[in-house]
Amino acid sequence: MCKIIDGKRHSAEIRDELRTFADSFEKKCGRRVGLAVILIGDDPASQVYVRNKEKACEEVGIKSFMYTLGKEVSQEDAEELVRTVCEDDAIDGVIVQLPLPGHLDRKKICSLIPVEKDVDGFSAENMGLLALNDGGAVSACTPLGIMKLLEREGIDVSGKNAVVVGRSAIVGRPMSLLLLNADATVTVCHSKTKDLEKVCAGADILVAAVGRPKFITAAMVKEGAVVIDVGMDRDENGKLCGDVDFESVKGKCSYITPVPGGVGPMTVTMLMYNTCRSAARRNDVRL
Repeated sequence: MCKIIDGKRHSAEIRDELRTFADSFEKKCGRRVGLAVILIGDDPASQVYVRNKEKACEEVGIKSFMYTLGKEVSQEDAEELVRTVCEDDAIDGVIVQLPLPGHLDRKKICSLIPVEKDVDGFSAENMGLLALNDGGAVSACTPLGIMKLLEREGIDVSGKNAVVVGRSAIVGRPMSLLLLNADATVTVCHSKTKDLEKVCAGADILVAAVGRPKFITAAMVKEGAVVIDVGMDRDENGKLCGDVDFESVKGKCSYITPVPGGVGPMTVTMLMYNTCRSAARRNDVRL
């Protein structure tokens, strides 16, 4: 029988653990763990994401620092704000909410965040450390959340055939590295992959991060496979769904994440985790 992985429950449990750490940190260090979020422009979705992060900070006991700039801000002024925020010792983690207005150089702005405060895990240095299997690497939040789900469900990935469908820098690439570092045999699929159905059907662990509604069908899933759905899509009726055709696939797999309520809740929670981890490392305390 297929088990549906409850991301909401796991996320809530981890936040409770982080709250305990945050309280202990405040007693030891005389301040709260600090996360700065820089929002540039007026993208409605970004504003929702930022509010969700502020709410999560409040729940965990992290102090949130919010900085906003208008969509017409110059590159120079945006860079100056990032530098100023990053120099604040009360701030343990810094994120620049994406996307940025089109006239701004995203890579240059984000590169100003020092590796020890890059709690999104998107910097070239953190990606490089992850590729080198360096324990000091900060992992991107969604792939890290997936690894935490697998771990907490008792799913051992060592020696398993893992297939990641999608190669984005935010999910697919870091996901493949985390699985490889955990001793899985990893295949990354993308738009140029030949015999995609056959490749997916050989997976013990299948991670769908392609951004296409119900793209993964039952024919692409091995009996007893673990299926992780990263998608946040809309079907033909406008209903929220994932990259996996959930109803057809759940009859074949051993574990599956639903949409919503699977991987999604873990992403912001892992941002909180990375921020607490940064605070611990910067102040020589244990997480």
